[in-house]
Amino acid sequence: MKFLAITLIVHAPHPVTGVLISTSERFREVVDNAVLAEELGFDGFGVGERHERPFISSSPPVVLSHLAALTSRIRLFTAVTTLSLLDPVRAYEDYATLDQLSGGRLELIIGKGNGSAQRDLFQVTPDDQWDRNAESYDLFRQIWRNPVVTAQPRFRPPLRDAEVWPRPLQQPIRVWHGSATSQESVDLAARYGDPLFSANVTNPIEPYAELVRYYRQRWVDHGHDPAAAVVGAGTAGYYAERNSQDAINAYRPVFEGQLAFQRRLGLEPVFPTLADFVERSSALIGSPRQIIEKVHRYHERFGHSVLHLHADAGGLTDRQHRAALELFQSDIAPVLRREIPDPPWDWGPVGVPAVTAPQPTV
Repeated sequence: MKFLAITLIVHAPHPVTGVLISTSERFREVVDNAVLAEELGFDGFGVGERHERPFISSSPPVVLSHLAALTSRIRLFTAVTTLSLLDPVRAYEDYATLDQLSGGRLELIIGKGNGSAQRDLFQVTPDDQWDRNAESYDLFRQIWRNPVVTAQPRFRPPLRDAEVWPRPLQQPIRVWHGSATSQESVDLAARYGDPLFSANVTNPIEPYAELVRYYRQRWVDHGHDPAAAVVGAGTAGYYAERNSQDAINAYRPVFEGQLAFQRRLGLEPVFPTLADFVERSSALIGSPRQIIEKVHRYHERFGHSVLHLHADAGGLTDRQHRAALELFQSDIAPVLRREIPDPPWDWGPVGVPAVTAPQPTV
């Protein structure tokens, strides 16, 4: 199993103290967390894309390019790239550049995005957002794979023998499809033979497990090898200590702060108590053994081989956050890596020949 740390770069008051740090400080936290993720041995780091409050993640290519310069090994993910809102030509240019700068470490998770404010900002409607997402992805794929493209899309001007530069390093980039509750993303992933990443955050397991089941069925319907279907899954939170009760006690003020924030936004919490959150959500809170057992329970339903944790402290102190991630890598990840298979591909640049050192002449 592989492990990602991701952030949506929420910029909101601290759930416990109520303090709102500056935008610069918030970005610095993201940078520090990415460097820490590589230091601790995570396999990937993801940055979301949102175009509305309380997020400041509107430019993931910029953030990931900065992170590429500060890291050397960890793979860089988008979580998710909102192709329904973007010109696929411009998105390709940004991400092909990032792919080159990062040495072929880029992976995309795409999705239509959500939220009425960002739809209004880009003049995308609920009626056309799925068509835009599918069209943008099809054109993005064509440009990534072909040096010259001719296409007649609905939602942007046509391309006639168009050359789009720079060419990427990876041939082609790996694209995951992020899915929360909709079959449209699942259908798109299955049609193209792409991996699926289940959000698996807001609700109990059942709707996500049903979408994964649907994905595997549609995968087969499209003629793909069932053994080649790959699923990733998110988590609603993470905190571990050696003793489970210590973990729950430390996480309680974080949960209560998040609950209060949801209610201020007029949202009815899905999990109204911490005990319910720990039991029925995908959150991994407790001792290492409890967390390993819970991941296995989800794996029985999903068959997933990639798991993401939130990169942000999310209300924990910096010391708690780092200690919990260190415990994950020392006591939890090694067991899950041993007991749950990796995706069926090399965890490295796609389609990039290995560089062979020149042989000395005699």
